[in-house]
Amino acid sequence: MGLIFLRTAIIFVALLAVMRMMGKRQIGEMQPFELVITLLIAELACIPMADTSIPLLYGAVSILTIFLMHQIMLIVDLKLKPLKAVLGGKPSVVINKSGIDITQLKKNNLDISDLIESMRGAGYFSLDDVDYALYEANGNFSAMPKEKSESEEPSVPLVILEEGKYNKTNLEKIHLNEEFFDDILRKQKVKKRRNVFIMTIDGNGKIYMQCYGENYRAFRAPLPEGISW
Repeated sequence: MGLIFLRTAIIFVALLAVMRMMGKRQIGEMQPFELVITLLIAELACIPMADTSIPLLYGAVSILTIFLMHQIMLIVDLKLKPLKAVLGGKPSVVINKSGIDITQLKKNNLDISDLIESMRGAGYFSLDDVDYALYEANGNFSAMPKEKSESEEPSVPLVILEEGKYNKTNLEKIHLNEEFFDDILRKQKVKKRRNVFIMTIDGNGKIYMQCYGENYRAFRAPLPEGISW
């Protein structure tokens, strides 16, 4: 028992030293290769701590080897710019002046629900609250807000159409039916609902709509009397 305690303490001190030498970026904003290295170090540290038949030196050498690999990758990441995107990835702009970049969204294995959730986490509740939005190489979400010129009661937009399918749960919440929005699509000259990638509406009747291969549209539709949220 005492031997395991001592081995664990030694590995702990070694890991603490290695993580400190890796710098603050390793702790705060990890690149993909840094995450892999961190997971490897954690796994390598567990083996000599739990199995006394493995020489402690083997675990220490493995950890130091991973540290050296990290330093090599870091030099490549900082000095060789063409390889930086290969090792760490690059930011993906998912919203621009034209609306949502569906290709970038799918490329990062995200759907519209993930994007809306990220925007809410950043303090934006409507898709047209921002001019640009992107996911950084480390997965963080960043956005450039639009300048607000309107003053109205705040209302949370709800997803009505997503990839050509109505969200029946949200339709029930706002007590509107598919026919109401089908009529809006006809007025906007959208021939088929499956052409719509995303449509949201807030309690003020403000609609955000984007069809596949088109720029987004933001407009207002009069809501039936008594309908608001």
